[in-house]
Amino acid sequence: MALTKEEKDAIIEKYATHEGDTGSAEVQIALLTADINNLNEHAKTHKKDHHSYRGLMKKIGHRRNLLAYLRNKDVTRYRNLIKSLGLRR
Repeated sequence: MALTKEEKDAIIEKYATHEGDTGSAEVQIALLTADINNLNEHAKTHKKDHHSYRGLMKKIGHRRNLLAYLRNKDVTRYRNLIKSLGLRR
């Protein structure tokens, strides 16, 4: 299931670095993480849905690239983000 507008707005509001921020790396990574979590639950119940699984893998790769970019640009922002999202357990 895709994110509703209210869920998406709440994520953007929480991770935005300034007013009206929708494109920063933190916001993009947080939105991708929410999508990945939803698709992961879908993949657990629908094991033969390979098309959705491919989309999940593409989103994971995109998030990985954005995390690498953020890590190279600003390590403290990267560490705060992965801590708040619960990544890298």
